[in-house]
Amino acid sequence: SYSRQRRARRTITSELLAIPGIGPGRRRALLERFGSLAGVKTATPAEIASLPGFSTKLAERILDRLHARV
Repeated sequence: SYSRQRRARRTITSELLAIPGIGPGRRRALLERFGSLAGVKTATPAEIASLPGFSTKLAERILDRLHARV
C-alpha cells in the first residue's frame, strides 16, 4: 500500500543518513546508482567509491554500518 511504501522510503533514508559522511546528496547518489538499500548492501567498496564524492574509506564505512544493522 501507499503507506507501506512511504514507511519503507523513510527507513532507507534514515539508515543511510545515520552513517557519518552521508547527507541527502550522497544518499540520492547511492539510491540512483544501486536502486535500493539492498542494492547498496550488495555493492563492492570499489563500486561505491567510483561514484563522484565517495572515497574508498567512506565506501567501506557505509558497508560496515549497513552490514552491522542486519
